[in-house]
Amino acid sequence: MDGCRPIKGCIRKWIKDVERTKMNAKKFVRYQEGAEKYSLGLTKFQELAKEAKAVYKIDKVALVNCEIFERYLETFRIA
Repeated sequence: MDGCRPIKGCIRKWIKDVERTKMNAKKFVRYQEGAEKYSLGLTKFQELAKEAKAVYKIDKVALVNCEIFERYLETFRIA
């Protein structure tokens, strides 16, 4: 077992895990989601996404392509 005693607690944990997995599987995210996903502040995520040229503007909605963003993020890797 994973240490869950009450059934409700296990279900809540499972739901959070499912939500986290869905978020990580998305190809496009909004700024707020992306900042949470990559553990960055909102402004820093917006700056990096724009530098990466990973932002798609649809009317007034900005979407960030996670694949492009991650490729750009890898350029900051310290060997």
